[in-house]
Amino acid sequence: MKRQRKKILLTALLLLIGLTMSAQGNGSAGINEATQMVTSYFDPATKLIYAIGAVVGLIGGVKVYNKFSSGDPDTSKTAASWFGACIFLIVAATILRSFFL
Repeated sequence: MKRQRKKILLTALLLLIGLTMSAQGNGSAGINEATQMVTSYFDPATKLIYAIGAVVGLIGGVKVYNKFSSGDPDTSKTAASWFGACIFLIVAATILRSFFL
């Protein structure tokens, strides 16, 4: 009776180990696939952020030109804030891309 229990227990243990090993292989493939999918989004996202930075730069240039033409005294402050926003977008996109890829 004890011998039969040991055989059943050993068989169940080996079956469990086999299932665990096959599950680990599938998990690794899933993680690799998810990593591939996430990294494939970085190029389009980086280009989108660059495009947004270009639009922000154009809008900022027009705003600064309008303030300068009207003789507003805080033109330099406005120019610095719009220019800083553009630089932030470009640097953030570049750093995120280099950090994750």
